[in-house]
Amino acid sequence: MRLTGAPRGPKGRRLAPALKPSAGAGKMSTPSMKIPLVALVLAGAASACQPSRPDSPDKLKAVIVAYFDCISRKDFAGMRSLITDEFIIYENGKVINNEDLIAIINGSPITRADYSFGDFRINVDSSSGSVIYLNHGKFMTGDAGLMTRDWLESATFKKVGGEWKLDFIHSTVKK
Repeated sequence: MRLTGAPRGPKGRRLAPALKPSAGAGKMSTPSMKIPLVALVLAGAASACQPSRPDSPDKLKAVIVAYFDCISRKDFAGMRSLITDEFIIYENGKVINNEDLIAIINGSPITRADYSFGDFRINVDSSSGSVIYLNHGKFMTGDAGLMTRDWLESATFKKVGGEWKLDFIHSTVKK
C-alpha cells in the first residue's frame, strides 16, 4: 500500500485533485456556483418566448370610430390609411372593397353623415382582433331630408407595421 502522493481509488487509479481557490481571485470555482448563471439564462430565454401582451381594446374601437369619421368627412385618403390591402365589407349580401365604398359615397345624395356606436364587444391579442358593435347613422340629403339607419356590425383587425388596420367589416341592417 502506498501512503504518499495523490489519493487513489479502489482500483489504484488516481483521483482528481481537490479544487483549490483560483490564483488572485480568492474565490472557488465549483459546479454549484454555475447553477445561478444557468438558471438566469434559462429564465431569460423562457421570458423571451412568452407571447406579447394584448393591446388595449380601445385601440380597435378607435380605428372603427376613425374609419367612419373619415366616411363622414369624405376623407378617402384617411379611409385608405386605416385598412389592410385585403380589406372587404360584407354589406347586405354584397361584397365590396374600400374603393367600391368610395364610389358609393361619391354617387350618394347624402350631404352629411353622422355615426354613433354602442355595445362594443372586443377581443384583441398582440396581432389580431375582432369587434362586435351596433352602428347608428343619421344622414342629411340635399333637400334637407333626414334619414336614420341602424346596423349590426362586426369587424376584424390585423396589426400591420405596428398599427391596427381594419381587415373586414360585416354589416347588416338592424330590424
